[in-house]
Amino acid sequence: MIQEKIATEIIQIINTQQAWHYEILPYQKTENELCFYISEENYDPAIAEELEVLLGYSVILTKMDRDFLQKILSQYYRKSENRNIQSQNISWQEEQTKSFLITLITEAKQLGSSDIHLEAFENRARIRMRIDGKLVERYMLEKSNYPSLVNKIKIQSNLDISEKRLPQDGRIFIQLNEKEKLDVRVSILPTLHGEKVVLRLLSNDSSNLDLKKLGLAEKDLKNYLESVQRPNGIVLISGPTGSGKTTTLYATLQDLNKSTTNIITIEDPIEYTLEGINQVQLRENIGLDFPSAMRTFLRQDPDVIMVGEIRDQATAAMAIRASLTGHLVLSTIHTNSAWGIVARLIDMGIPSYLLADTLNATIAQRLVRKLCVDCKKRETLDEDLFPRRFKAPKKLDFHYVAEGCSQCFFTGYKGRLAVYEVIPIDYELSKNIKASNLDVEDLLKERDIQSLSHNAFALIEEGVTSIEEIYPILASS
Repeated sequence: MIQEKIATEIIQIINTQQAWHYEILPYQKTENELCFYISEENYDPAIAEELEVLLGYSVILTKMDRDFLQKILSQYYRKSENRNIQSQNISWQEEQTKSFLITLITEAKQLGSSDIHLEAFENRARIRMRIDGKLVERYMLEKSNYPSLVNKIKIQSNLDISEKRLPQDGRIFIQLNEKEKLDVRVSILPTLHGEKVVLRLLSNDSSNLDLKKLGLAEKDLKNYLESVQRPNGIVLISGPTGSGKTTTLYATLQDLNKSTTNIITIEDPIEYTLEGINQVQLRENIGLDFPSAMRTFLRQDPDVIMVGEIRDQATAAMAIRASLTGHLVLSTIHTNSAWGIVARLIDMGIPSYLLADTLNATIAQRLVRKLCVDCKKRETLDEDLFPRRFKAPKKLDFHYVAEGCSQCFFTGYKGRLAVYEVIPIDYELSKNIKASNLDVEDLLKERDIQSLSHNAFALIEEGVTSIEEIYPILASS
C-alpha cells in the first residue's frame, strides 16, 4: 500500500507515543487536513475527533492491516531501547520550548544513538541520529528555526554565539537521573548554508565494559590478556574512527584496575568515568597535549599509562620511552592492519630496535552489526557474494541474511560486535622487527595468527552477521 518513503516532515507530525497509542501512521498533509493510516482493529471515528482537537487539523483515517502497519511503525517510530525510561520523543512543534535540546539528547540516548547530526541546507534543516553505526533521519526543521537551536546548543556548551565563521568545540553535561550523567561533546563547523553541529554522546556508565563480551576469539583473548598483564611494554590497537578502539582500551583498564596499581590516562575526550583511575582531559589550547602530559606522567609513579591516540612522532617517542622505563603503555593508532602498526611507527621515525624491545602486541579491530536473532534467514550460499580477491578458508553451504522484524525495527540487525586481529610479539617477530624485515606472513601463519578477514568469516559461519556487513573487511584482506 505504501509505495515510497514517507517524508520526515510528515512523520514528525506526531510523536512515538501517539503513533503507537492510536496505531496510526501519517502519510499526507495539506493546508488544513492530515491523513493517517490506522489499524483495522483500532479504527474508531472518535479517534479522528480526538486527533483533530490534539493537532488542530481535519483528520482522515484510512484502514490498514494491523501487522503491516506495525511493521511500518517500527521503522518510523522506534521505541526506546531502555524500557525503564519514559520515552520523550517529540514533534518539532515543541522546538520553541526550553527543554527541546535536553529532550532531543535524551531521546538519542534511549534509542542507543552515539551521535546527533544537525545540518543546515538552502531551504531546510534536518536532525539525524547514528544508531548501530548508521545515520537515521529523525526530524526536518524550518530553516528559520535552525539558528535559534544552534544558539541554544552554544549557550549550553559555553561557546561564543556571535562566532559563526570558525569551528568551535565544547561540552554539555546532563543529569539523566540520580545515578547516570551524560557528557555530550559538541563540535560546530561553519558550512555553506549555516553551521553544522555534531553532538557525541559519551556515557559515564562503565558497568558494561567487559573484555570477554567484546568479540575476541578465545585464543585472541588469551594472547591479548597476556600482553596487557606484563609489567612493561606497549600495546597498540589500530582501526578507523568509530571501530571501537577506545571501548577496548577502557575494558582493558577496567580489568587492570586494582588498588595496588597506579593508572593514569590522557584522553580526548574522556568517554567513560572509571573509579580508581586518574583521567586527564587533553587541552591543546593551553599546551596540555599528549607529549607534555606523558612527560608529567613519568613523574607521577605510574604502573599503567593510557594515551588516547598516537598522532605524531613526538607522542610515539614518549610512549616508547615510557614503556622502556618500566611502564605498561596502552594506546591507539590509525592503520589498516595489526602488523601495519610496526611499519607506521618506523615511518614516524621510531628506531626499529626500540620497537623490537618494547612492543607487547599489536591489534586491529573493526565493528560489525549483528543479525537479529529473531528474524535472521538462512539461505544457500553463492560464493559470488564474496569479494573477487577473497579466498574463503572453507566452503560454506549456507549463510544468514537480514530479514527484519519488530524487535530490530525491521533493519535485520540488532547490536554490534568487534572483530579482532591480535599479534603477540614473540622473540622471532621481535628479531624481524629489529632487522626491519616486515615481510612476516609465513611467521604469522606458523603461529596460527587469525587475520581480521578470517575472524570475520567465522562470524558468517556462526550465523552472527551477514556477508553484506563484513564485505568491506573481506575486500581489504
